[in-house]
Formats: sequence, structure tokens, C-alpha cells
Amino acid sequence: MAISRRAIVLAAGAVLLALVPPVAGLLNQPFYVDLFRRMMIFAIAALSLDLILGYGGMVSFGHAAYLGIGAYAVGIFAFYGVDNGFLQWSVAIAASAAAALVIGVISIRTSGVYFIMITLAFTQMLYYLGISLETYGGDNGMPLKTRSQFAGLVDLRNPSAFYYVVLALLLLFLLLGRRLVDARFGMVIRSARSNEPRARAIGFAPFRYKLAAFVLAGGACGLAGALLANQTEYLTPDFMHWTRSGEIMFMVILGGMRTLFGPVLGAVVLLGLEDVLSALTEHWQIILGPFLVVVVLFAKRGLFGLVSRDG
Repeated sequence: MAISRRAIVLAAGAVLLALVPPVAGLLNQPFYVDLFRRMMIFAIAALSLDLILGYGGMVSFGHAAYLGIGAYAVGIFAFYGVDNGFLQWSVAIAASAAAALVIGVISIRTSGVYFIMITLAFTQMLYYLGISLETYGGDNGMPLKTRSQFAGLVDLRNPSAFYYVVLALLLLFLLLGRRLVDARFGMVIRSARSNEPRARAIGFAPFRYKLAAFVLAGGACGLAGALLANQTEYLTPDFMHWTRSGEIMFMVILGGMRTLFGPVLGAVVLLGLEDVLSALTEHWQIILGPFLVVVVLFAKRGLFGLVSRDG
């Protein structure tokens, strides 16, 4: 029964997301297309973090670094007049994955607070690097000259077309993520999280699997960064600040770790509440904070755990 209920909830969620552009058009409220598109972009980032945080037990405070790298890959190319989206997004993914490889090789050899501090240090290094790049706006950031172009296949300047591109990518990541965690790769990651010496004793190499997961998560978050640059049409080093990593992490925890779908729900709820509460009062954090505490205390498996017993 739980599985059936979960399937119904997921299908309903996908249908509701697909209906946002036409409903927003009927209500003459295009703002909601932008809002839900932003939610889905951060859902992709949160989903990528869940792979290493939820399934791998790696508490990374440096995930925002890949978001920023992906965004700057798009922005720097556009700055020099290169607007080919295939090239921009490929470089965003590759550069973020390469950065994750370097960070992972160093950080995964540690654990606990040492792992947290190393990932935090790297993202702050990249944050200050962004501030120092005066050519690209430095601390003030810079506007994106033009959104990514795809040789006439899709026009991201069309809000609805851009929306459905993001939705398609989110659904693709959910599908690939499910296949990944259900495969042998996911089994090793989960076993290493529970008991790494035992995983090593039965013949697996946890370091390689964890590093591969780290690189995959970095590349996926880099794509989210490329999408975010096109969404905001503005680049800023704040994309890479450690507080952004904390925000993405809380989306994962709020929605439910080790569920894949939980981070999506967490992103939608957190950003939705921020939007609603900030419109009501400038002190909206005072209201949001206790709500988040209550969810963490009484929904041990996150919001998605309330509608499904397994992820």
C-alpha cells in the first residue's frame, strides 16, 4: 500500500509541475513559472547532494562550489560572445566534475569534522576567487549577456520552453538516480556508509566508489549552476558561499535523505515558504525557523517520509 501511495504522490507531483505554465498563463501570473523553475533547479542541486550526503554519508559543506562553477562556465563563455549552450553546459559539467575530483581525492581520505572543514575550505577558496575576478564583476557579479542558445532546437528566452527543459532534466536525474542507487554502485555506497571496514573486507574499494559518487554529484550540481545562471541572468560569487551549501543541505534534510524524491520536495517547500513568508513580513525567518525545527524533530525521515515508508 505504501508503494502504491508513493507512486500516486510522485505522479501527481509530476503532473502538477507540468501544469504550472498553462495555469500561470490563464491566471496571468508569469511569476509562478519563474518561481517553480527556480525550485526545480535547486531540486537538481539538492538531488545531487543527496547522493553523497544521504546515501554516502558525506556531509559536504562545499556543494555550492559546483553550483558557482557551472554558473560561471556559462557566464564567462557568454562574456566572450560564445553562447552555444551545448558547449557551455558541457564545460559546466566537466569543470564541476573536475573540481569535485580534486576536492574528493583530498577530503574523502578523512571523515567527520575534518571532511566537513576541508569541503568548507575549498568552497570558500573558490568564493574568494570569484570575488577577486574583477574582469567578471568581482564582488558585484555581472549580468549574463545572453541565455544559452541551442541552434534553434529550444529557445530559453521563452519562459515556458525553459521551464520544460528544466522539468525534463529533473525527471531525467530522478530516473538516473534511481537506477544508480539500486545498482551495485549504490549498494557499495550504502554499505560503506554503514560500515566501511566491512565493505573493504568483502572485496570492495569504498574510496573509489565514494570518489565516483562525489564526482557525479559535482557534475550534476554544475549543470544546476548552468541552469541557475540562465534563470537569474546574473552571476555572483554568492552562488559559491558556504551558506548556499547549507541551504541546499537543508533542502535534502527537510525533504528526506536517501529518498531521491525527498530533496525535490524539500526544495519546493523551502523556497515556496521563503517566497510566501517574505511577502508577508520582513522578519520571515522568525516564522520559517521554528517550522523547520518542528519538521526535523517530528518527521525523522523528512516530509517525503510522511507519504512513503521507503524511498
